[in-house]
Amino acid sequence: MAEVMLPLSAKCLVLGCTSLITFSAFGSAYAAANGSLTSSEKTLSVPAVVAKVRSSVVTILTRGVPASPSQTQSGSGSGVIIDDSGYILTNNHLVTGVKSMVVGLSTGRLTPGRVVARDFLLDLALVKINAQDLVSATLHPKPDLEIGESVVAIGNPLALKGGSTVTVGVVSALDRSVLTPDGETLYDLIQTDAAINPGNSGGPLVDLSGRVVGINVIIAPSAQAISYALSMEAIFPHIQSMMVRGSIYRPDLGFTPVTVTPSIMASFGLDGERGVLALQVDSAKPAGLGGLQNGDIITAVDQHQVFNIGDFWHALLRSGDQPTVQLTLHGKSGPATLQLPKPAALKAAQ
Repeated sequence: MAEVMLPLSAKCLVLGCTSLITFSAFGSAYAAANGSLTSSEKTLSVPAVVAKVRSSVVTILTRGVPASPSQTQSGSGSGVIIDDSGYILTNNHLVTGVKSMVVGLSTGRLTPGRVVARDFLLDLALVKINAQDLVSATLHPKPDLEIGESVVAIGNPLALKGGSTVTVGVVSALDRSVLTPDGETLYDLIQTDAAINPGNSGGPLVDLSGRVVGINVIIAPSAQAISYALSMEAIFPHIQSMMVRGSIYRPDLGFTPVTVTPSIMASFGLDGERGVLALQVDSAKPAGLGGLQNGDIITAVDQHQVFNIGDFWHALLRSGDQPTVQLTLHGKSGPATLQLPKPAALKAAQ
């Protein structure tokens, strides 16, 4: 399994942050262009990139549900304005358990914000504010990044006063996956050596065309100059769904998948140590008709091991163009293998 990584938000008491007060630098750009840029078109200087994007980055102060009456749970992070009507893209872990938030704009104005969509598997959230004269950043749906090219990270580390902080680095690697403290796996990550600190969660990673190519999300706690951003190519297709539906659409599999954790094992009296627990199996849908039962633990999809729901969905989406998927189970009667038809919506998403 991958090393557990730490989220970049300075969310006190929960994520071990260093700041008690949080302004979240949200910034996100909703770009209409779909074509990828060549390296020769990424020619802006770093100051020019900052001038183009910095006004779209915001700060957020969050206050959550206290763990006890004597404690306050506050945190900070970053985000990016993606739509002139007030939609802000950030990380889900930044707004989990939040009762209230205040968004600080680049102009210094403060305005209330509310969470309108979230997805814990992608660690993505959408916040809405009502404000005038907003500047949205430009999102790059297909950035076509190259290892070694320069990128700029903008955010609000440590909730420092005076506006957002800018750091510069390179794309160190692509298509990384890491395990979060919540036990889920994040996929399709961009690795960079740009200096990123607690409070940068939700802030944009920008290429030298001035377009947002990723959303900063997590750092490697035991290493230097290793941090990660959610790839815009992976999250861009879901933004419209989050705006319209308030959630990310995933096809109905005919059962509810749940990550097996020690508490889940104790609650259901399970023997398996890892995998995805199948609950609320509908006997009239393909999974149930194929033999899946309540309480079965899925340990692999097409021979790819799964440890959590993130692994499960990632394996389904990577399962190729075959009409069926193979599930390896630890069932009530022992190990088993099922061949199930792939949902039509899942085929369309590939």
